[in-house]
Amino acid sequence: MNSQIALIQNIDALLPQTQCGLCGHRDGCLPYAKSIVAGEDANKCVPGGQPVADALADLLARPKLKAEESVWPIQSDGRPQRMKAIIREDECIGCAKCISACPVDAIIGSGKLMHSILTDLCTGCELCIPPCPVDCIDLVEDTKEIPTEIIRIQEQNDLRQRYYSHIQREEKRSIHRKGPIVRAEIDTELFAQFSAHTSNVPEIKRIEKAKPTVIQQDAKTTIELAKLRTQIKKLEKQLSVREDANKRTQLDELNKQLTALGA
Repeated sequence: MNSQIALIQNIDALLPQTQCGLCGHRDGCLPYAKSIVAGEDANKCVPGGQPVADALADLLARPKLKAEESVWPIQSDGRPQRMKAIIREDECIGCAKCISACPVDAIIGSGKLMHSILTDLCTGCELCIPPCPVDCIDLVEDTKEIPTEIIRIQEQNDLRQRYYSHIQREEKRSIHRKGPIVRAEIDTELFAQFSAHTSNVPEIKRIEKAKPTVIQQDAKTTIELAKLRTQIKKLEKQLSVREDANKRTQLDELNKQLTALGA
């Protein structure tokens, strides 16, 4: 088991940590790394391009496969053009949906206030674009020089750290969240498992959700309860006008039935 974890970590170390989900694993690079160990093809990382596909093939001693194509042109390093998201701030309505969608917390702002993207942190994952209700986010080319291998690894390590921090915060928020989840459901258990095996990322702890106290009822029971309550209210109203022994007995019996059904 430890050897398998080490292999998954080695694969994850080669992935760009954009957490974009273009490989088909919408909750990030680590789930794709796990799936590769289980036998999935290792050429599906779109932002990593052919260099990552080849590096994974070498690591796994597998045949080299053609990398999944990107919609962006290829840079001199063999990877697709690096992109950055920008917000047309005068059109932003402050809905905050892009903030919760960003896997590396590269967007700042508050509800009903203008948002901004920290371009140095943006991975160009595009996950902030679909939730935007006013379509005010664009992707533009990253005009900075292509990073060296050392800088690239530093970037990946930083993005991995930011994503783990993001996951832990979302785990805490999940207890009180009332609205829908904007980005994909994250396999928190997987990330928690791997955070426990390395000191290079923030530790993720699962938050125990309180069990619901409301008794779950099927449709038939709900209908029966509604009928009983209607009859009880009717009898109570009649008895408030004139006392009647038979009706009082019926009321007591109906209340017992109501209690028996779990109301």
